[in-house]
Amino acid sequence: MIIPRNYYLNRLISARNNKLIKIVSGIRRCGKSFLLSVLFKNHLNSEGVDDNHIIEVALDDRKNIALLNPDALLNYIKNKIIDNNTYYILLDEIQMVEDFTGVLNSLLHINNADVYVTGSNSRFLSKDIVTEFRGRGFEIKMYPLTFAEFYQARGGDKSDCWRDYYTFGGLPQVITIDDFAQKSNYLEQLAYTVFISDVVERNNVKKRPELEELLRILSSTIGAPCNPSKLSNTFHSVKNEVISPRTINNYISYLCDAFLINKAIRYDIKGKKYINSLAKYYFTDMGLRNALLGFRQIEETHLMENVIYNELIARGFKVDVGNIEAIIRDKNGNVRRALYEVDFVANRGSVRYYIQSALAIPGEPKMQQETASFHRINDSFKKIIIVGSNIMPYHNDDGYLIIGLYDFLLSPNSLDMI
Repeated sequence: MIIPRNYYLNRLISARNNKLIKIVSGIRRCGKSFLLSVLFKNHLNSEGVDDNHIIEVALDDRKNIALLNPDALLNYIKNKIIDNNTYYILLDEIQMVEDFTGVLNSLLHINNADVYVTGSNSRFLSKDIVTEFRGRGFEIKMYPLTFAEFYQARGGDKSDCWRDYYTFGGLPQVITIDDFAQKSNYLEQLAYTVFISDVVERNNVKKRPELEELLRILSSTIGAPCNPSKLSNTFHSVKNEVISPRTINNYISYLCDAFLINKAIRYDIKGKKYINSLAKYYFTDMGLRNALLGFRQIEETHLMENVIYNELIARGFKVDVGNIEAIIRDKNGNVRRALYEVDFVANRGSVRYYIQSALAIPGEPKMQQETASFHRINDSFKKIIIVGSNIMPYHNDDGYLIIGLYDFLLSPNSLDMI
């Protein structure tokens, strides 16, 4: 099954011959190798590039084991370049090569070489790229299938597709598996034997059971504000285990670096400043999150919130959690401080959206609850409520956009509705 990943393909196409190393990074099994070796290569062929000007090496293939030596790989590539025309060098799983950064930096000195690489294991994560290439790399972060991509590939009833998506996630391989038990087993094996093992290996984690337990705790508290101290207390009270906040903070950093989770920082909307005391954590893939909990706690409200966060990130937004502190005076004149939350403050360039996620709005009291924070925001940026029910988009009396989940997920320009 070929699943078009046009967003990422177009980014690769636009970066052709920019004199930088094109680095496709992201969570394991999200389709990076397929993007490079099939979709991008097919595009090059369609543009008239001959195969003899595409140097493709899958470094996780046993037949290429000799090329894991950096000098051997460099010599192999240089011997393939026999004229002055552009050569497209596609290197899959480059992290398997010792001193791969040296290899890539050497390739930058070949004027007619255009270099593209993928990498996904514990030695090839986002922070490494920033450190090693220092402005000489162009990074394209790839994510699992969005719901729109998932629906395009799977088809059928939207509600059935949505249920599958928030249960089994968007890793492309999942679509090819029909049986529930096989899907569950695939994701559980992937979570424990691949992803967690990568984190343990990369960071020399001594207490793997505690790392796994932390992941399960984060899995069961999607959308709940927390910090290392709060999580440390949870370990002590629930598991009767002592793990310092510093260790937990390190573990969370490892999990973010491995693209398993993302951190959403609280943002004081009125004060225009970040609040680092508490944050929310969202999973990059719902299937992996659910697998960590044995496919228990399939709570659509929280999973919908996580999917909306992922969709915004995939669209290129920087996403924070908004907070507004207000002084409330009751009918008796008593004064108290109240904290209102905006699920997401999504920023991309000069564009900002305030977004609430609501599985349903059955009546006016719920609408008032969801819009209470909006009423206290004084700027003119658009305010949106995404509702789980399949409704026609409309603006309420306050001018807030109310949009159904499917309309939001299936249209890349859904937030721009007037």
